Amino acid sequence: MYDPDPPFRPVRRQEGYLPLEDLGLIGDGATVALVGLDGSIPWMCLPRFDSEPLFCALLDHQHGGHFTVAPQDLVEARQRYEPDTGVLITELRTPTGVVRVTDALALRSGADLTDDAPVDRAELVRSAVVLSGNVRLRADLEPRGGGQARTLFSGLEVRPHRQPGVRLHLRSSRPLNGLHTMYDMRQGDRLDLVLSWGRIHRHHRFDTDAVLKGTVDAWHRWMRHFDYGGPEEPLVRRSALTLKMCDDWANGSLVAAPTSSLPAPIGGIRNWDYRYTWIRDAAYAVFALRRIGFQNEADSFLGWVLDAFEQSRKPRIMYTLQGGTVPDEMEDGGLEGYRRSSPVRWGNGAADQRQHDVYGEILDCADQWLLSGGEIQPALWATLAGLADMAGQAWRQPDQGIWEVRNEGNAFTYSAGLCQVALDRAVRIGERHGLPGPIGQWRTESDQLRRLILEQSWDEDAQTLSVHLNGGGGVDASLLALPLREVVPASHPRMVATTAAITERLSAGDGLLYRYLHHESPDGLTGDEGAFVLCSFWLVDNLIGQGRREDAAELYASLCARASPLGLLPEQIHPTTGEFMGNFPQAFSHIGIIASGVNLERAKAETQ
Repeated sequence: MYDPDPPFRPVRRQEGYLPLEDLGLIGDGATVALVGLDGSIPWMCLPRFDSEPLFCALLDHQHGGHFTVAPQDLVEARQRYEPDTGVLITELRTPTGVVRVTDALALRSGADLTDDAPVDRAELVRSAVVLSGNVRLRADLEPRGGGQARTLFSGLEVRPHRQPGVRLHLRSSRPLNGLHTMYDMRQGDRLDLVLSWGRIHRHHRFDTDAVLKGTVDAWHRWMRHFDYGGPEEPLVRRSALTLKMCDDWANGSLVAAPTSSLPAPIGGIRNWDYRYTWIRDAAYAVFALRRIGFQNEADSFLGWVLDAFEQSRKPRIMYTLQGGTVPDEMEDGGLEGYRRSSPVRWGNGAADQRQHDVYGEILDCADQWLLSGGEIQPALWATLAGLADMAGQAWRQPDQGIWEVRNEGNAFTYSAGLCQVALDRAVRIGERHGLPGPIGQWRTESDQLRRLILEQSWDEDAQTLSVHLNGGGGVDASLLALPLREVVPASHPRMVATTAAITERLSAGDGLLYRYLHHESPDGLTGDEGAFVLCSFWLVDNLIGQGRREDAAELYASLCARASPLGLLPEQIHPTTGEFMGNFPQAFSHIGIIASGVNLERAKAETQ
């Protein structure tokens, strides 16, 4: 449960790895780092989100590399954020003393985080101070694959063996004995470390207080735009900050998660690289952020989607953060995987899949872009109109669907639903702006497809809409998203029945839902998985739409209580143990916190 001022708790490890719940996130709009409850940084990619990891102990605690600032004989610790920022504080207790470590990926002084411009300083700041007693504090910097260090100016120049093009500079307020240094410190003593890359600041004044203050001030200015007064307001605030740290500020794109290959479940093979931008994720993020005051971020995402689509000249389901082609999927045999869950993968093999929902996602983004005051040039509209025409035919063909199955695919109801969205949004755009196109034909096809979804995917015996458009394949939690995209009203009798069927048949217990049942809907992969967090937030939204606000509020509160003490959520949760699974933190899950909270707030206002 999110706790802005948590108690100390024991530092736990399983097979050498911290639980995902014991990791915090810091970011600067270009990359992120995960900071452990034990004072380690086991994950950071340089210079960007999707670069090779410099520190990768998250995926191999012995050989992956890390940057640790921690006392010997650590017993327990706690973590909290500087309020309304991406600056993280870790307090570590030993039998003889307590040390506080403040971590930040530094931002430029005076930075405006609403601009579509880089504001990172290419610096990681780690500032430790002994709060009480005496400690032996170690500072260990180990790039994956090792590195060569030499004394240079005010610190060390470090050349990582695996990334010879990355030039690091480590500065310290105390002498460094190479990449591994031990300090005997007492109450009031302080150690400041700054790791720089890119623009090297080795000649600049060494003033970590000023850098940290500038970073905190930049975050506070950004959070002045926050506008929300509904349930779980502190967690919604933290979710907004988490999404911002998953955002590439220079490009306007959004990673699905800042990590790769975290397994779902432990020991399984469902380990994927999520450090790219999915069109559907961006579309949901736009919807959520706009509703809590972050119009600029929403517009940036929308503009990025349209730019990426225009440059690629064909609808792709995902892109690199710069709008390019996602690298081919490869396995890394040099890493054992989180808790020995191999393989570790880079790149994503789903990038070339056929997923028909992309037509609806792109046209929905275009519709939102225009509603926010944007403009679409004739050439882009001609291409978008072509997408609507394609959507009118594509739903008849099999695809791999929203869950990216790794088999020959099927005709998925959700995919057909988003093809209906494409047609519907094309009608809205064309009529509202007087643009050329077969508006009447799109409207007719949209209406027919909506009726077909309700009729053809309906399983009379099971009393539910089905995952496949022909009425087969069982139930699927993706059906809960149909009302959110205005394909079917949540209050429609068949949607009410479908909600009940999903709640019963896909229940993982205590409000958690599986995406689907693998024996009913094979996906081409072995093994099962955990409960998918976003699906439960979709259930909240459906309950609201069906007038069951109290049930929705109760479910929403229970889901929010599953967040880590730092207010972070994963992709999936183990239904029995409650442990986090899959890539972390997951943007989709935090979008769910925001969107469902706003829907509850509005439903309450409508009844007053």
